[in-house]
Amino acid sequence: MKIKANGISINCEISGREGAPWVVFSNSLMTDISMWDEQAAALGDAFRVLRYDQRGHGGTDVPAPPYSFATLAADVVALFDALGIPRAHFVGLSMGGMTAVMLAEQHANRLDRVIACDCGPASSPQSAQQWAERIALAKEKGMEALVEPTVGRWFVPEFLGSNKPVVDKVRGMIRTTPVNGFIGCALALSDFDLKPGLAQIKNPIQFLCGAKDASLGGTKALNAGVPGSTLIEIPGAGHIANMENPGAFTRAIREFLLAS
Repeated sequence: MKIKANGISINCEISGREGAPWVVFSNSLMTDISMWDEQAAALGDAFRVLRYDQRGHGGTDVPAPPYSFATLAADVVALFDALGIPRAHFVGLSMGGMTAVMLAEQHANRLDRVIACDCGPASSPQSAQQWAERIALAKEKGMEALVEPTVGRWFVPEFLGSNKPVVDKVRGMIRTTPVNGFIGCALALSDFDLKPGLAQIKNPIQFLCGAKDASLGGTKALNAGVPGSTLIEIPGAGHIANMENPGAFTRAIREFLLAS
């Protein structure tokens, strides 16, 4: 379904048990709501599940770049308002994970428990340069040029070699991401700093990260910065931990959200 919120049309899907607590899933860069298929199916017995495509991705509108994490968080609040959701649990991975932390810092009253996955506390000059190079490549050669380098970074080699259907699904998501949507969100990723607000986060928050993800150090830094937060490493997984080890990932979400 398409919902008008924060000046754009946001693509989203609602499933699960009516009247149950809401849990919202936020996608990573160059993916869409289908990255959460397994989690939505597995958690629908206990939750009302909302998945949405971040701006510039999937079926959501593609405004002109740049975007910021403040804007990505405002999209979520406006979507909640449009759907009549007062509060929700929130799960995000990579770009979605930073969106989750930004929401916890700026809109804590709209969240219950928060799970931020495979993400980091701030951009750096080095990461900004990497994003600039990827943006230039996308502008020159289109998203196809980013497909293989991206899956090579995201997935561990043994998974790449033995799980072709999953990797091909991700290849398809990367390939069909609008160039301007990629650029807008890549610019957000190249210029953000969540560190100043971490110590003030009051929502229960758990960090998840693939044990073999290059962003594990960043996720550990977030965990260290948020008092009372916890960190779980997903065995054998790289960056898209929910698709590489969905069993362990989904089990960790369920246990955290249903804990008394």
